[in-house]
Order: sequence, then structure tokens, then C-alpha cells
Amino acid sequence: MKRQDTRIESEGAEFLVLGNLLIEGITSFKAYTNMKGYDIVAINPETGKAIKIQVKSRWRTNAPGFIIQKFECDFIVVCRLNRGDKSGKADQKPPEYYIFPKDFLASVRRSESWNKMNFKDIPHFEGYRDQWGLIKQALQ
Repeated sequence: MKRQDTRIESEGAEFLVLGNLLIEGITSFKAYTNMKGYDIVAINPETGKAIKIQVKSRWRTNAPGFIIQKFECDFIVVCRLNRGDKSGKADQKPPEYYIFPKDFLASVRRSESWNKMNFKDIPHFEGYRDQWGLIKQALQ
């Protein structure tokens, strides 16, 4: 089976995360395309503190995990786009956002061959949903 090309959707996920950060009052901007290790920079203009954010997206509804190789950032935001599945049987749903501190996520087991991280292996996974305040707090 041919691998699905989701590059456009992946770019869209980065803009969705950027929009959510701005709506939460977190000054942010998208980094240049293909910056190694991060996609978005959030800043505190008063202190000059900056946070690098890597966005990982999954196209499929209820995707079971994601691939991550490098942790050259401060936070990882996983965006489940929930666009259905290849067969067309899965429903589309609104996107979901999970905000993880890098050190926490780096400690979670990944598969050796693909560096795949399964959501079921992340302790208290659901508790990180929409936790934009973690980034706000880190910028203080």
C-alpha cells in the first residue's frame, strides 16, 4: 500500500498550534520551514525568555501514536488531526492537542526501529490535553 502524503496537513497542524498559542495569549511565531528540532517559538516579550516547540501531528482519527526522533526543543505539542482513515470508515472529529514538556516525553519508551511512541505508554496521557498553561508557566 502506498504511503499517504500528509505534508500539507502537517503544515496545517503547525499553524493550528500557533493559532491556539496566540489565542491563549502566548506570543509566538512559526520558525522557518525545516528548522531541526522545533517548529514554533513562544516568547515572553517582558523577560525575553523563549521556548522552542516541536509539533507532531497525526492525520488519522484516534491515531495510536507518533514518531519522534529528536528532542531538541522545550515542549512537544502532539496534534491529532482526526481526519478519518484511509478506508473512509472512521469519522472526522475536531483536532486534539496534547502539550508535553520535553524532559517528560523523552523518558517514555519508544520502539527501537521507528522511534514510535504509543499514547498508551505515556503516563496520564489524557491529562496533558489542552494544557497550554504549561507553556505559559515555563515562560514566566
